[in-house]
Amino acid sequence: MSSQPETTSVAVCPECGGTGWARVEKNGAPGVARCECRKQSRGSRLLQAARIPARYKHCDLESFDLSPRLTNSTHANAKTAAEKFVREYPFSMPFGLLFMGPPGVGKTHLAVGIIKDLMKLKGIPCLFRTFPELLKEIQNSYSPISQSSEMSLLSPVLDTEVLVLDELGAQTPSAWVKDTVSYIINYRYAESKVTIFTTNLLDRDEPEGGSKGSSLKPDTLEKRIGEQMRSRLFEMCKTLVITGNDFRQQVKQAEHHF
Repeated sequence: MSSQPETTSVAVCPECGGTGWARVEKNGAPGVARCECRKQSRGSRLLQAARIPARYKHCDLESFDLSPRLTNSTHANAKTAAEKFVREYPFSMPFGLLFMGPPGVGKTHLAVGIIKDLMKLKGIPCLFRTFPELLKEIQNSYSPISQSSEMSLLSPVLDTEVLVLDELGAQTPSAWVKDTVSYIINYRYAESKVTIFTTNLLDRDEPEGGSKGSSLKPDTLEKRIGEQMRSRLFEMCKTLVITGNDFRQQVKQAEHHF
């Protein structure tokens, strides 16, 4: 018995007919522009390459919860700034963001939400890296059996248009760590690359909500990355401090049940 080969129908965009270019009219004159279907396809490819960890895949600006029970004015201000950042990007004078605050207040959620919108809505290449993890990978690259080199790991971090560098200052501030921080920050600064940082450290020698005599470890971002690099961050980033309690402790613990 003979059978006809199955055919798979491929949906063709009605706006561009599959060409990727849609007809538009600007100032009364006809022309063409990149079709929205291609922008969406590019956004999907960029999301796959951005290295956003599975734990943060759900994070976006729309889902950032501003419930009065969990948040305060600093959360609202940070979300407003994040939305404005996406809306107005790119800027004539490039600048990034520095989210500061204790663990669990939503810093990484906002940072991931920003780059997801930049990729999906504007087709901007972005990359997410956690700084301690990046340092560990670089250290491992020195092993003779490693398949990676230091520059192969650093090149995407240096060259991507928008970088999220999560947990800045979380590692012990050895000379090598400070040199690596300086190299990344100075390179991206010199090349006018936009960087979004998150850190659990503040700019004063006092834990958020604590006192100078607190048993919590007193530390500052400047102590961890050095005075010169903290000064550079003032120049290249808008600082957004978020205060409050650990959302993971308040809410997520209640969700863990058998």
